[in-house]
Amino acid sequence: MADFADKVAVVTGGSLGIGRACARRLGAGGAAVVLCGHDHASVEEAVGELRGEGLEVRGRRADVRSSAELEALIGLAVESYGGVDVLVNSAGVQRYGDVVDTPEEVWDEVLDVNLKGMYLAAKYCIPQMRLRGGGAIVNIASVQAFAVQAGVAAYAASKGGVVALSRSMAVDHAAEGITVNAVCPGSVDTPMLRWSASRVQDGRTVDEVVAEWGSAHPIDRVVRPEEVAELVAFLAGDHAAAITGGEVRIDGGLLARIGVVLPASGSGERTS
Repeated sequence: MADFADKVAVVTGGSLGIGRACARRLGAGGAAVVLCGHDHASVEEAVGELRGEGLEVRGRRADVRSSAELEALIGLAVESYGGVDVLVNSAGVQRYGDVVDTPEEVWDEVLDVNLKGMYLAAKYCIPQMRLRGGGAIVNIASVQAFAVQAGVAAYAASKGGVVALSRSMAVDHAAEGITVNAVCPGSVDTPMLRWSASRVQDGRTVDEVVAEWGSAHPIDRVVRPEEVAELVAFLAGDHAAAITGGEVRIDGGLLARIGVVLPASGSGERTS
């Protein structure tokens, strides 16, 4: 693959899960990738792994809630590779609780990481994309922007905000040749999902909980990170130049199926 030859990509949350899969896919397509993560260890591990696969990757620890740290991250991409063509906003956290149970500091954490972090990354990337004559931004949202489980008030609010922000940015920057889209996964087999599964094991293994959650999807499994990365790569690539302001689900059919189970019937009426 050489669909990102001579491109420079920034991936927030690129040290783990969906972000690392996106960094790998863009790098395999020829992009020079600059990624960040919330801790040094995961960043070093990701960079070492991807460089071991022959990819051009640099990384640094960055808190996406910090304007100064994200400005420095984008500065690293410009200093190292001359600009930015693609931004993948994948940094995110999951916390549980309704609006009564969720402490204010947790609400602020989730909104700051999941939503403000995308605003800040775009704030510093878009001027660099203008200098290149355009670019592509892909924001990782969630199906919980549209339908929710119980007890995810902050997370759902943040992901709904991501979809709305993506739409607004798409309109604002279309004339500059910059596309902006939101990708909305269902359950994806990532460290964050497995952390969530560990909270409700109830005598089961994490693998068993993940498999149970996968059975809620019509494809009968959770989505793989590399599958999300392929969708991200398409939206960030030249073939998607006319796609902007979209919310693209990759949820294994999760939102397509009504939760009500009809009773079995052996004598239904035939219609034509």
